[in-house]
Formats: sequence, structure tokens, C-alpha cells
Amino acid sequence: MCGSLARRTLGAMAVGDDAELLGRLRAGDERAFGEIVREWSPLLLRVAGSFVSTHASAEECVQEAWLGVIRGLDRFEGRSRLRTWVVRILVNVARRRAERDGRVIPWSALVEESGPTVDPRRFRGPGERWAGGWTEQGAPREWEPEAVLLAGEAMALLLRGLEELPPRQRAVVTLHDVHGLSAEEVCAVLELSHGNQRVLLHRGRARLRQLLEDYHRPTVEMAAS
Repeated sequence: MCGSLARRTLGAMAVGDDAELLGRLRAGDERAFGEIVREWSPLLLRVAGSFVSTHASAEECVQEAWLGVIRGLDRFEGRSRLRTWVVRILVNVARRRAERDGRVIPWSALVEESGPTVDPRRFRGPGERWAGGWTEQGAPREWEPEAVLLAGEAMALLLRGLEELPPRQRAVVTLHDVHGLSAEEVCAVLELSHGNQRVLLHRGRARLRQLLEDYHRPTVEMAAS
């Protein structure tokens, strides 16, 4: 699943030009603040859930982060995108909450999985003709992603799959593919190396694509029969 498709499908949000938006916020424009709270809170909630253990704790982190945004607007220097700055505030709040709850594990030290991204059973084994290639049943199916993702059931599956990703994969895919942060911004916000960010993004995308393949497989097989 490519990043551009994920952004179109899962709903990347852009509230407006940073300079204009920042000016409205600093002027006390309640409508502008309401817009970013509505648009960015789902992102903040997903990221907070990668650090704390309950949905209630994640919601509290988001509320505290928005208070931090209000207090810190005058100190924002524009060295990053406004949304990136807001996410960073949320991450700091969530880290403090996790530390208080005794749940802190350095992300750089976490290894969520070390196995293959794709099920090895989908490839031909040693000694078989074209060893290492796709088996007939395991080969990726021909399907039109845009058409599949228009289906409400497939969309719901994709959203559930995103929520069920391991915490770091969920945070990286959410920030990069759903909300459009650059790889550099993701690394800065989550304090990841570029290599770790690439691996987490690849594994998260692979899991979601597998969900879509499995969803679409019966339709393809029925059409071929």
C-alpha cells in the first residue's frame, strides 16, 4: 500500500497555511483552534496510544497536549510545521505519563518483531523449480486498490488494521502515510533513526496490504472460477 493511497483513503488532513493559521490562533480565533482540535485530535490520540496503556490515558494526554499548545503558541518559532510541533508536545506529554505509570521503554531499544514481512509459505522452497519465487497460491493478486478501498467494509478493515498494528508501526504509519509527515519529521517526533523508521514503515504497510489482499482474494478467486 503506497503512502499516497493511504493518505487519500484514510484521510490526511490539512487545515491551512501555517503562517495564516498561526496568526489566527495567536489572535485568539476560537474557530481556528476548533478546526485543528477536530482535525488533529485523531492523530494525537493514535500516537498517545503508542505510549500509554489505556484509551482513557491517551485521551487525557491529548487534552493536556492541547493545553500545552495554548500556553506555548507565543513561543513557537516556526522551525518545524505547526502540526509537527503539536505532535511533539503530545509525545512529550505521553512519555511523561508513561514514565509516571512505570511503562517507559526506550523506543530505540524496542524490537517488535524480527520475522519476515511476508509469510514464507507464499514462496517456493529449496529444491523446487524457481525456488524463492511465489507459489501459485501465494502470489500477489491482481486487483485495483482504488476500487477495493471504496468499499465501506474494506475501509473499516483497513482502519481496524491500523489500530491493531504494533505500537511503533502504528505511530509511524499514522504520522507518515495517514497524516503526511515527512520521514525526517517522523524521526524527530518519535526519536527514531532513519533506518528504524524505514523498517517500521515497511512492516506496517506490509501488514495492511496483506489485510487488503486477504479481503480481496475471495472476489478474485470467484471471478477466476
